[in-house]
Amino acid sequence: MYDDQQLHQLLSDPATQRKGFEALVRRFSEPLYWQIRHIVLTHEDANDVLQNTFLKAWNGLSSFQGDSQFITWLSRIAINESLDFLRRNKHALTCHDEDLSVANNLMADPYFDGNETEAMLQEAIASLPDVQRTVFQLRYFEDMKYSDMSQLLNTSEGSLKASYHIAVKKISEFFKLRD
Repeated sequence: MYDDQQLHQLLSDPATQRKGFEALVRRFSEPLYWQIRHIVLTHEDANDVLQNTFLKAWNGLSSFQGDSQFITWLSRIAINESLDFLRRNKHALTCHDEDLSVANNLMADPYFDGNETEAMLQEAIASLPDVQRTVFQLRYFEDMKYSDMSQLLNTSEGSLKASYHIAVKKISEFFKLRD
């Protein structure tokens, strides 16, 4: 497995660029998949967004200067692609049968291995505004530090902490209403 410096060297040379990109995909596919999956929820959608993420990364290789780690650069692309996916599909979701909640959809997904409580948590998270949802997912599921999130999302740590606190409060209220 190549480290970031070796990957950067491979990707900078047109003769080894393809080999470097294949190594990049092998190294980061799984962590990016789970990051995306927590945002878009279903396996098929996560795979589609992951493909789009790597396509954008390939097309944007010349813009990567090496100022950040590859995972930070790829995560930024993955999060933006995930949020774009949700925005594009928001209208389609509201046009579907109103009875198909996030929890019901997850429980019907053959790739979902959680229980009803996990499905309800995902429904609560899905009800959050985009920024709060993203911050909550990165902190709760990825255990990402606010300093790393700040770099990734290009915003202050204070606003991220506030977004996380508000998200936790809204999720708690969601579960209280279900009792």
